[in-house]
Amino acid sequence: MPLKTGFAFASMLLGSGIGASAAASWKRTTPQADPAKAAEVLNAFGTAWEGYYKGAFPHDTLLPISGGFYDDRNAWGVTAIDALSTAIIMGQKGIVNQILEYASTIDFTTTKEPSSSISLFETNIRYLGGLIAGYDLLKGPANSLIDSSNSKYVDALLSQATSLADSLSIAFDTPTGIPDDTVFLNPTRRIGGSDSNGPAGFGTLVLEWTRLSDLTGNKTYAELAQKAQNYLVDPKGVPQAYPGLVGYNVDIANGEFKDNNGGWGAGLDSFYEYLIKMYLYDPKQFTHYKDRWVLAADSTMQYLASHPTSRKDLTFLAGHDGKKINPSSGHLASFAGGNFILAGVLLNEPKYTNFGISLANSYYETYSKTASHIGPEGFQWAAVDTDSAPPSQDAEFYKTSGFWATSKAYILRPETIESLYYAYRVTGDKKYQDMAWKAFTAIRDRCRAGSGFSGIRDVTQADGGGKDDFQQSFFFAETLKYSYLIFAQDAEYHFQGQGKNSFVFNTEAHPFRVRN
Repeated sequence: MPLKTGFAFASMLLGSGIGASAAASWKRTTPQADPAKAAEVLNAFGTAWEGYYKGAFPHDTLLPISGGFYDDRNAWGVTAIDALSTAIIMGQKGIVNQILEYASTIDFTTTKEPSSSISLFETNIRYLGGLIAGYDLLKGPANSLIDSSNSKYVDALLSQATSLADSLSIAFDTPTGIPDDTVFLNPTRRIGGSDSNGPAGFGTLVLEWTRLSDLTGNKTYAELAQKAQNYLVDPKGVPQAYPGLVGYNVDIANGEFKDNNGGWGAGLDSFYEYLIKMYLYDPKQFTHYKDRWVLAADSTMQYLASHPTSRKDLTFLAGHDGKKINPSSGHLASFAGGNFILAGVLLNEPKYTNFGISLANSYYETYSKTASHIGPEGFQWAAVDTDSAPPSQDAEFYKTSGFWATSKAYILRPETIESLYYAYRVTGDKKYQDMAWKAFTAIRDRCRAGSGFSGIRDVTQADGGGKDDFQQSFFFAETLKYSYLIFAQDAEYHFQGQGKNSFVFNTEAHPFRVRN
C-alpha cells in the first residue's frame, strides 16, 4: 500500500465509510524492534522447549503438571515439528538441530498404534506445514543456522514432507475429490468414510499442497488440493445466505453445500484466510480466490460486523444461521483482524486494513477486561440490532466491557496476538507492541505450570481458575512466534505491511516462500 499520511490518508478512510475516530487513530511509522522484550519471549520458548524435551520428546505433547506425555497427533512428535520454524526464526541453532535430526527419522507411512485416526486438517497445518516452512527458511534467510555437514537434514525435510503427503493423499480418493478428513495407515490404508467435510477442513490444504508441488516439481499435490478447493470457490447446493459467505458442511458425494450457516469461527475460519493468502502466494494464478475473499469480506463488513449495545466503539464478527445473525464469537475468530489487514495491504484497499485494525483493537478488549487479562474461548454480546441481553450475573461486567464469556477456558491460543502483529507491522504504532506485551505477559504468568505452560480453565478469575495440564503444540508454532515477531528485528520472512512480501504464513504460522 502506498504510504499516505495526514489529511489525505484520513480522507481516504472516511471515503471508504470508516468513522472519523477510527481514521484519526492511525499512526503510521516504521516498525521498531524491542530486543529486551523479544528476549523475554525467547526465554518462555526455552522454558517450554526444555520441559517438552526432557519430559515428552519425541512424543507429541507435554503434560507439564502431571508429567509425561500424550500422543494426540499419531505419535510423530507434533510439538517438535510445530516448534521448528519458531526455533529457526529465534535463531536457536541447538534446538533446530535437535529437531532436524529427529525429523529425518519419522516414519510417515504408518502409525505406531493400530487404527490410530489421522486428521487430514491438523496433520496438514502442523506437520506438513512445519516441514515445508523449515525447508524454506533453512534454504533461504536462515541458511547460516545449519553447518554444511548437516545440510542432509534440511533436504530430508522436503523428502519427509513428500512422504507425509503421499500417505495423506488417499483422503482425496472420493467420488468428488473432496477429501475425507480422517485417514488410517495401520494396519491398512483407508479413509474414515465420512459423508461430509467442511470449508476449513478441506479449504486449508491448498497453500501447503501447492507449495509442495512447487518445491518437488510434482504437480499432483497441487492438483488434488485445488480440485477440492473448486467446490468452495464455486459453491453449489444450498444457496449462500449472504454473497461469499459459505455454510459449514459440504456433501463429499456430490460436492454441494448442505447448509448456509456460517461466520469466521471454527469450521470456516482458515478457508477465508487461505483465499487471500493464495493470492499473496501467486496473484496471477489465484485471482479468482482473491475475488471470492473480497465477496466474503464485503458481506462480512455489511452483515456480520456487530457492535455491543454497551460498547458501540467495539466491532466483533457475529455468526449467522441462514440470515439470522447470532451475536457470538470466540478466540479463533480474532485472527480475522490480521487477515483483513493483510488483504488491505495486498489490494491497496484501506477499507479492509482499517476494518482489520478495528477488529484487532476490539478483540484485544476481551483480554484487557477479564480478571486474568486473557481472552476467553467463546463470548457473546447484546448487539445493537438484536433483542439479546446478558445474563443477570454478567450485566455489570457487560456495561463496561461489551461482552461476556460463554466458554471461559484459554488453551494457549495465538489469534489475538496474531492480529496485533499484523496491526503493528502495517502501522508501526507502538501501542500494538504494548498490547501484545500485556497479552504475552498475562499468558506467561497465568499459564506457567510445572515443567512448561498449560491452558487455564477460567479467564474471568485472576489466577486462571486452574490448569488443563496440556502444552499445545501451537503454543510453539503460533503464540510464541507472533509474540516474538512483534518485537524482533525486521527480516525477510516478516509480514511487510509497508512493502513487498516474500513469505506467507500458513494458518499454523509456518512461513512459506511465495512464488517469484
